[in-house]
Amino acid sequence: MQYFQNILITGASSGIGEALAIHYASHGVQNLFLCGRNVERLDAVAAECRKYQTRVYTQILDVTDREAVKLWIEKCEKTAPLNLVFANAGVATLQETDENIYNTFNINLFGVLNTVLPAVELFKQRKDTNKTIAITSSIAGYHGLMTCPSYSASKAAVKAWGEAQRLALKPYNINVSVICPGFIRSRITDKNTCPMPFFMEAPKAAKIIAERIEKNVGLIAFPWPMRLASWFGSVLPARVSEFIYSKLPYKV
Repeated sequence: MQYFQNILITGASSGIGEALAIHYASHGVQNLFLCGRNVERLDAVAAECRKYQTRVYTQILDVTDREAVKLWIEKCEKTAPLNLVFANAGVATLQETDENIYNTFNINLFGVLNTVLPAVELFKQRKDTNKTIAITSSIAGYHGLMTCPSYSASKAAVKAWGEAQRLALKPYNINVSVICPGFIRSRITDKNTCPMPFFMEAPKAAKIIAERIEKNVGLIAFPWPMRLASWFGSVLPARVSEFIYSKLPYKV
């Protein structure tokens, strides 16, 4: 039997969120709680998931709305005790305008906080051990990137915070996994014009993520060549890493 039966996913209308929803539905979960900002895309994902007899509840939601997210998570918890909460919603910055920079941090960082914090409070009230938080960061979070400074910085923040939360929440029997994928097909990568080494389709990424969360892996970073290269870049002397990263092509 599938360990996780009641799963909540933000940013479920495309990319990794969509692929995760379909993956879990196809593996027999009982309840999926999905949110997104585009009703047509979200309805299409829900329809696909319902083919597997999964009960799907959808909500059009902006994860930057702290109170609305909190109320939605509490409503989902009352419908079915949540086992797995994915703080997955995210955006690319594209041009580094003031508006886009603030939007990136609001969604990629504060959207994660708005999802995780109320879920943690609910989990702390329960005595069971089937409670997991999954946070989507990125390989870009290993080092600040000149090619996408706001995106990499926002992902670095949630990576560091999530890794710390894994230790902080262990006494409450709450597992935390931080997900750092490389280039995965999504509405974000569809806009990229730069090279995308080790590009991966979303369903394959969802399978990797689900299998490693099932094993309670703390940091899920893949594909491994990109993880190794990113880690190596992060530990090099600053002068060397600056030279290397300055040669990367811009994402436009």
